[in-house]
Amino acid sequence: MRGHVHHIDLTVKDPAASRAFYDAVLGFMGYALKDDHARGFDMDLNAPDGSFCSIGIVRASGPNAARAHDRYSPGLHHIAWTAESRADVDALYALLQRIGAIILDAPAEYPKYGVGYYAVFFADPDGLKLEYVHKP
Repeated sequence: MRGHVHHIDLTVKDPAASRAFYDAVLGFMGYALKDDHARGFDMDLNAPDGSFCSIGIVRASGPNAARAHDRYSPGLHHIAWTAESRADVDALYALLQRIGAIILDAPAEYPKYGVGYYAVFFADPDGLKLEYVHKP
């Protein structure tokens, strides 16, 4: 589909330390490990409809590699993935609780984002804001 996101790379302080988190969260969504490499790893989603997306988790480098993530500075604010249903959002929330993830906002309706918008907001080990949302 034209304009569909093909891939994204997320920089983290330590890919090995982030591995269990992303294996659990992205694995829940249907992503599978595609490649391990010197700077991190890639997880791919090959959907039944033929669509594809890859998410790379790579080691940050450069002079700001050790700084804390600030979503209000230039760069990435957050990423949101589509859930199949409200129950799917709740199931990811339960998984996030089991793995001890940082929950920013528990599942709830957010009518300011549209009728039926239901989401959970959470953070990765480096503080990157993530969202799983169902909007009918």
